[in-house]
Amino acid sequence: MENKSLSKTVILGTSLLLGLLLLGFFIFKGLKTFSDKDRVVTVKGLAEMNMMATSASINLKFSFSGDNLQDIIRLTDNKKKSIIAYLTSIGYSESAIQVNNIGVTDRQKYYENEWQNGQQVKTKIDRYTTEQILTVQSKEVKETENKSAKITLDLVSSDLTAEITTNYSFPELNSIKPKLIAESTKNARISGEQFANDSQASLGKIKTASQGQITIAGKYYSDAEGAEENEKPKEPYIQKARVVSTIVFFLE
Repeated sequence: MENKSLSKTVILGTSLLLGLLLLGFFIFKGLKTFSDKDRVVTVKGLAEMNMMATSASINLKFSFSGDNLQDIIRLTDNKKKSIIAYLTSIGYSESAIQVNNIGVTDRQKYYENEWQNGQQVKTKIDRYTTEQILTVQSKEVKETENKSAKITLDLVSSDLTAEITTNYSFPELNSIKPKLIAESTKNARISGEQFANDSQASLGKIKTASQGQITIAGKYYSDAEGAEENEKPKEPYIQKARVVSTIVFFLE
């Protein structure tokens, strides 16, 4: 009987000791977790990526004005044919040339009032204005600016002056967005680890994260407010996408 009582006492004592040890461990972990909640570091991660245009186009716009609509439509049509003939002569196929419909503006009057020497006077204006645009598609995006400049000079020398502009088509932002965000997160973690090492701590899990707005900057376009000129690519066929993510890490 005494042996059984002693065994029960030992088992009870051991169980009580183990229970106290486990209780102490969980209390310690709880206090540590509670204290670690205040040990955080906030870092920013920058990611930038250049986007190359997938295609380009050269737009040629010309117009005529006058009081006889049929006459200026004929002039517009003749100029269109002459410019197309020139474009095909330098290697563009007719299938690569998009011809937009002629736009006609009718002011429905021949005079308008203007201020001259402090007095309103009637000034003769052309009633009709026609406008047409030819668009040349090109896959050689790097050569588009040079070709556009050559076309401008050639048309001026041939008395076929037109207003010439270039446009570029870029990949959809969604196609690079995941990679851009992953890169910004990676760079933020690098900064966080550097801070943790300097603080003789280790970087823990992410507490909170916020992604900044993805901005685009190019030679002729920018939606990045206050973007410096030296941050924009000099080539018109390249745009730079940029994002800054703010991440809060736990420190352990």
